Amino acid sequence: MSVTIFLGSDSDFEVIKEGLEILKDFGIPFNLEVTSAHRSPERTVRLIKEAEAQGTRVFIAVAGKAAHLPGVVASHTILPVIGVPVESQALAGLDALLSIVQMPKGIPVATVALGKAGGANAALLAISILAVSNEKLAARLKGYRQKMAEKVEESSRRLKEKL
Repeated sequence: MSVTIFLGSDSDFEVIKEGLEILKDFGIPFNLEVTSAHRSPERTVRLIKEAEAQGTRVFIAVAGKAAHLPGVVASHTILPVIGVPVESQALAGLDALLSIVQMPKGIPVATVALGKAGGANAALLAISILAVSNEKLAARLKGYRQKMAEKVEESSRRLKEKL
């Protein structure tokens, strides 16, 4: 039970960095590779097949601009693929977001938010997918969400004290 993360470029690392920490905190093994849908298509397909053979259960693909990497990954596996669109200077990431979210019928890619929030949410979505068949992981995820809820209550309490 592991997650494989593909970055379209090494410059995408900052987008997924927090997501990697979340996977580590949950004890989820992962593999990280830089590969390109356009510049190294054979490598991408080879890495997908190797990851499947090594026990990957979810793919995360981080890409900007044309952002074809998540779709290419999805076209070569039946495992869940989560696409993380990367913000760009030219179109602020709208290009990547639309490319990932507008997959043709039959080849789905789950799409999360642009940038770092998307990187963290991709990790949490991967954990949610894995938790469907793992009760211990599901319990840890429930605890994680409970802690978030407690932080919201604490923030509310502190804010009221300032009034």
